[in-house]
Amino acid sequence: MKFVILAALAAVAVAAPKPDYAQSSHESVEVIPILKDVRVHEEDGSYNFDLETGNGIVLSQAGTPTGPDGSVVKAGSYSYTAPDGTPVHVKFVADENGYQPQSDLLPVAPAFPHPIPQFVLDQIAFAAAEDAARARGELSAESSEDGPSFSYGAP
Repeated sequence: MKFVILAALAAVAVAAPKPDYAQSSHESVEVIPILKDVRVHEEDGSYNFDLETGNGIVLSQAGTPTGPDGSVVKAGSYSYTAPDGTPVHVKFVADENGYQPQSDLLPVAPAFPHPIPQFVLDQIAFAAAEDAARARGELSAESSEDGPSFSYGAP
């Protein structure tokens, strides 16, 4: 039974139409030439490469195994022209902090809508000081009917 199923699957695979990768008479395919392709791989795992195509794509990247646990730290840049004609230039670093691109075209988070009032900043600082004092054992929390109250000194 297994042989029959395997034979049937093989027959279907052989009979499936093959894609025609050749150029058809009504379609034209533009071939983009590679103008520059320089690759260097060192024995220590370091590498760099530079690539440039005939349609203006440029890629340059270098990497070294200097990250945590021998991971490869990469840096480079790439550029191309967007479909709307905008030139795109991106510089990047990829390391233990992840992929970090830099470009004037990348979106930027909006500015905070208003300044934080000073009394809020004071309260945040006060809470941080209380947390630090509690961690050092200088502050203890005692429950009461009104909620926790705090006293300085030994518990």
